[in-house]
Amino acid sequence: MLNPKNLESIAQQLHNVLPQSLKNVGSDLEEKFKQILQAQLAKLDVVTREEFDVQSQVLLRTREKLNELEKRLNKLAEKNNIETNNDEN
Repeated sequence: MLNPKNLESIAQQLHNVLPQSLKNVGSDLEEKFKQILQAQLAKLDVVTREEFDVQSQVLLRTREKLNELEKRLNKLAEKNNIETNNDEN
């Protein structure tokens, strides 16, 4: 989810652009802005940069392991092929 400080900053900016007559309503509007922003952002199903970076690292490690396993499999297949050819002779 979005950083709470960023959320407060956005809500504050929205509050600042309101006409003076609406600003007098008080901090209730700013709090309402935060609630609405949180609710709408939650619907977007977004992830934080930190979560994205963690998943990127997991994917990278998985890819590295897959490459290692492919190399091992190829070596075993070559070895098996050589042994099979020797058995046939």
